[in-house]
Amino acid sequence: MKKKISILTATRAEYGLLKPIIKKLNLVEDFDVRVVVTGAHLSPEFGLTYKEIEEDGINIDEKIEILLSADTPSSISKSMGLAMISFADYFERLKPDLLIVLGDRYETLAVAVAAMNQRIPIAHLYGGEKTEGAVDESIRHAITKLSYLHFTSTEEYRKRVIQLGENPERVFFVGAIGIENILNEKLLSKLELEESINDKLDKPYVMVTFHPVTLEDHKSEEQIKELLDACQMYKDIKFIFTKANADANGRIINQMIDEYSKENDHITAFTSLGMTRYLSALKHCIFVIGNSSSGLIEAPSFQIPTINIGDRQKGRIQGESIINCEPKKDDIQKAIEMALTNTFREKAKNAANPYGDGNTSANIVEVIMDYLLNNKVNLKKNFYDCEVR
Repeated sequence: MKKKISILTATRAEYGLLKPIIKKLNLVEDFDVRVVVTGAHLSPEFGLTYKEIEEDGINIDEKIEILLSADTPSSISKSMGLAMISFADYFERLKPDLLIVLGDRYETLAVAVAAMNQRIPIAHLYGGEKTEGAVDESIRHAITKLSYLHFTSTEEYRKRVIQLGENPERVFFVGAIGIENILNEKLLSKLELEESINDKLDKPYVMVTFHPVTLEDHKSEEQIKELLDACQMYKDIKFIFTKANADANGRIINQMIDEYSKENDHITAFTSLGMTRYLSALKHCIFVIGNSSSGLIEAPSFQIPTINIGDRQKGRIQGESIINCEPKKDDIQKAIEMALTNTFREKAKNAANPYGDGNTSANIVEVIMDYLLNNKVNLKKNFYDCEVR
């Protein structure tokens, strides 16, 4: 009998990273791969991005609705409850031999708990990272403890997963799939990108993504206003926003982006660009600004500056192409001025990306094959004690 592998995706960014793993697993004759879609993928407000999965020729095993129309903390808890109930039924029907999850979202935590209760081993991508300004920090470490196999993007993160008590034999440094996508995806030319987004890129442009800082109460509206006010000062630069995800207070950010884009011709916004268009946009832009992990992980591979705003990514490993600033208009302007200098642009061109060599998905699939096909999974985990420093 084939080994059933369930792969969870709830957001556009998550799917873009899982895509090469899904495709390689589908090539293994002994695996029955089931992609299950939930969360923002199924929401018209967030672009119905499950369609991108179908356009890639990947079969969706099931679509599971869990997202409420509000984005308050209580509504997110209710969405997590819906996820646990719905995925309990799904796992009971499918009985997978492995669940693959990526990242640190609340939906992922709820699904991981449901899988744990049904004794389904979990493979987790990208534990051990730090994002001290967001609730994702706690969620990520919780998913680590629920998981059996661990794939990290740097050696330092691997050590941190081991520090959480996970046996080193089950923790693998594989690099970041974002780098692999950059190296392997056929990216669009600037003209093709213009045609794809139906927008003229006739002046220098910047890619912007700003998500809520979920451990800072009631700051989202204030912080996105500071960023948008700074963008208004540079009429000779086009600012292309990709909207915030379905986190608490994400909707107020998207609402304000829409308001500013109506009043300013040089500010435009997209609910989702998809992986290929987004990476293509990074390839041709002059710098990246916001608080998304893509500015720290993918953008450096294009040898462009990144302006990282505020604390959302605080603690994450950074290359030398990153400029950190406070979420204040004046600080953001100073960072923009630095990113525009020839000196810093040259520095970014020569900066190394600390997130791997681009062979990530093959390494992950090799480990999964070893554990599943050789029946090496043993859910009776021992807590691995590190030496006290």
